[in-house]
Amino acid sequence: MEKLCRDDDWIEDESSLTTLSLLCQGNFSYVCLKEDSKSRLCAKKASPMHHKKILEKELRIMHRFRDHPRIVQASNKLHLHIKSNRPSECFINNRPSECFIYMEYASKGNLNKFIYGFRRKEEKIPETLVSRTARMILEGLEALHSHGYVHCNLKPSNVLLFPSKTPGEPWDLKLADFGSSKEPNTDYDSKYLGTAKYMPEESFRPNGLIIDPGLDIYALGCVVYEMLGAIPIEEYFEEFYEWHLRRVISPEARDFLWLCQDIHSRRPTAAELLKHPFITQELLPSPTTEDNKEISRSLIPGETKGKAAFARVSAAYIAKTRNEIKTEMGKGNTQFSDIMKSPSKCNDAIS
Repeated sequence: MEKLCRDDDWIEDESSLTTLSLLCQGNFSYVCLKEDSKSRLCAKKASPMHHKKILEKELRIMHRFRDHPRIVQASNKLHLHIKSNRPSECFINNRPSECFIYMEYASKGNLNKFIYGFRRKEEKIPETLVSRTARMILEGLEALHSHGYVHCNLKPSNVLLFPSKTPGEPWDLKLADFGSSKEPNTDYDSKYLGTAKYMPEESFRPNGLIIDPGLDIYALGCVVYEMLGAIPIEEYFEEFYEWHLRRVISPEARDFLWLCQDIHSRRPTAAELLKHPFITQELLPSPTTEDNKEISRSLIPGETKGKAAFARVSAAYIAKTRNEIKTEMGKGNTQFSDIMKSPSKCNDAIS
């Protein structure tokens, strides 16, 4: 489906649409692929009736940014299906009551699947593509933030991919899933703030949350961090992996990450980051040595649950790198995380 009609004039009665597949399922909603009688495709997002307000908010935000190239587009209204209590109708259609909207179908999937596709092939995503991805996400965030909105749940699975309008590029992207978002001039009313893995420290303060654009900027840094090759790993290996990562990405990328994950008061805006050299300059793909390829192959991604994430690292990998770690520690780099936190230290360590 190239474009979703706002007046829903092509969307037929729900019962006449064919369900082709289940695209994804979360705690509060599911998304399935639908096809009409003319073979046009759309994505149906549905939630139980008691989550109706969440879906209504999503629809409001998508309508507020109607036609923006970095925001997913939706149909014009919220649809309701009320389960009948009449035995004859229940026998024919036993679907539970639900509310749903129709959205444009992201035929290229989402960013999470794209990242793991590279990881399965044991390949590194070109830094030029990471930069382009960050730029498009920032364009969406800048639009949201400039009008007083905060996404609040930015992560790879909420970045949808569509066929690119730029020749030679694999896809264009749009931001989706605004159920947790904060609207302007309103108190934050969602009980479900983001995904722990992509949330900054200020999100866990006992005296109240800080809900502002800095939340999304930190999450963007986490997304870029993943695309550049990092995976969620056990705390025991965290410092070493940060030390490894700083060897294989450009100084511009390291500085960009450092800014995104700086303390809240110093985190830049989306508009400022759009002017960052990592976003604006043409970058050549970072060189990958055979040693780096071998190290990458030995890292096995694990499953993520909340803030705890685990990965297995082979004994052979640890044995191979032990001497290298000791060498770095001998140079005074006892805290590998300090190298990542300071751009100047990153540059000194590489030179």
